Amino acid sequence: MAEVKDIAVPDIGDFKGVEVIEIMVSPGDTISVEDPLVSLESDKAAMEIPSPEAGVVKTVKVSKGDKVSQGDILITMEVSAAAPTAEAPAADAAPLPKTPEPAPAPPPERSTEAARPAASAHRPPPVVAGPVDENGFRKAHASPSVRKFARELGADLGRIDGSGPKRRILKEDVRAFIKKALSSGGSGLDVAPMPEIDFSQFGPIEIRPLTKINRLTGQFLHRNWVTVPHVTQFDEADVTELEQFRKSLNAEHKNDGLRVTILAFLIKALVSALKEFPRFNASLDTTGENLVLKKYIHIGVAVDTPEGLVVPVLRDVDRKSLIEVAKELITVSEKARDRKLTPSDMQGGCITISSLGGIGGTAFTPIVNAPEVAILGVSRAQMKPVYITNGDGSGEFVPRLILPLSLSYDHRVIDGADGARFTAFLNKVLSDTRRLLL
Repeated sequence: MAEVKDIAVPDIGDFKGVEVIEIMVSPGDTISVEDPLVSLESDKAAMEIPSPEAGVVKTVKVSKGDKVSQGDILITMEVSAAAPTAEAPAADAAPLPKTPEPAPAPPPERSTEAARPAASAHRPPPVVAGPVDENGFRKAHASPSVRKFARELGADLGRIDGSGPKRRILKEDVRAFIKKALSSGGSGLDVAPMPEIDFSQFGPIEIRPLTKINRLTGQFLHRNWVTVPHVTQFDEADVTELEQFRKSLNAEHKNDGLRVTILAFLIKALVSALKEFPRFNASLDTTGENLVLKKYIHIGVAVDTPEGLVVPVLRDVDRKSLIEVAKELITVSEKARDRKLTPSDMQGGCITISSLGGIGGTAFTPIVNAPEVAILGVSRAQMKPVYITNGDGSGEFVPRLILPLSLSYDHRVIDGADGARFTAFLNKVLSDTRRLLL
């Protein structure tokens, strides 16, 4: 025999006056045990109220926007005496813990030891898929678990079409939305896509596909540019004496076929700088809350090849002599141009050098090779007049060989003062090669 029952708000914890943001049933609907009736959301939690009975909805006692508390009647239902009754509320009925608003991250501790990774170190980093409309987010048809998932990824539920029953938004819908945002012309930044233009209307054209290296490099550089807050510090180093020493070394090794470039000196100078400023020899973990300080020194060197830019890594350069580094540079450069580098040859770098000195230019802004936190750009050295003062206060202009340096760094880890100190230290080391022995 049918019986009409009132279905009330169950025990939802310490919540009162919770807003009804969605009504999932209508009079005449046949529902089963634990089918969702309404969705509630407060500033502290989101939850769905499941049905404890199976039967037919007679009346709906609440409207969207109403405030309800424990014991308030949601619907009346005609249930069968033989209908099964839920022994306990479904898991979705339990209030979810509050998802904290992201707080400004405190500056990482300047410890010489790596911070202990947080328990959530393997959680994927948040993906910004555009500004979130909170009103639309609340009204979206999604379960609390999907809402929490969307919050973590920065996805606006109000902009997602659900593929579940009654257009309910599923986790798969959120993933598809994020994937589409990242692969679109807006690249997840909610900007207008690039217009499609038929360039042939203006004159003859040729379509030339990008090489695989071009495509991969472009993806990595784009990711690093939009996720790393870049700052570039420009400086100049006096390498007059260093160049004289370099030429003398090449004269000594003329019969060995060895050519020592200024890049070898830069690598050894970076070894000294990383020891002096260990914060530059670090990476942020995936949470962005811990700094991983490295106890090894591997340096990447950008190599220009016909197929595109590659960055082989020279390992343990702090344990190698200047001549050993010079020989290894020749080896890795040949491997890069012959396309014989393996993936392991391009992994594990602590900092990267990008040298355009053999081509030209006065300065540029290299993009940080994340997860590294800094990259050193080097342009062509030029003779410049430098005013040198004498002990008696007089002075004169003398020609000096000046090397332009461009240091880009991750401003989340390195502040401007440390960036300036780093290049000043490099200048000191490069201007006096004896300091490479320290």
